[in-house]
Amino acid sequence: MEWRLFANLAEAAGTKRVTVEAGPGDTFGDAFEQLLEAHPGLRDEVLDEEGEIRDHIRVLRNDRNPFVNDEGHETVLEAGDELALFPPVSGGDGGVAQRPV
Repeated sequence: MEWRLFANLAEAAGTKRVTVEAGPGDTFGDAFEQLLEAHPGLRDEVLDEEGEIRDHIRVLRNDRNPFVNDEGHETVLEAGDELALFPPVSGGDGGVAQRPV
């Protein structure tokens, strides 16, 4: 399974893509823990003092938040899943996405 990392998280890991051993049948939590074990510098960037994912960090499985749309850490991974981890993106508009009218 492969993680895609963005912005300062890619910088902390030293790479934009990290392959972990977790695969189909393993859990999202397994893949997440393997990511943090492979790149310990991410731990302080991603986890708060209680070991929970910081509120401003976005975690996605197939473009969906597994903590909102699935079973969180217990979400079972499937073949072809795409995992991503990134900080919030802000721009000149104050971080609010503008839609054309």
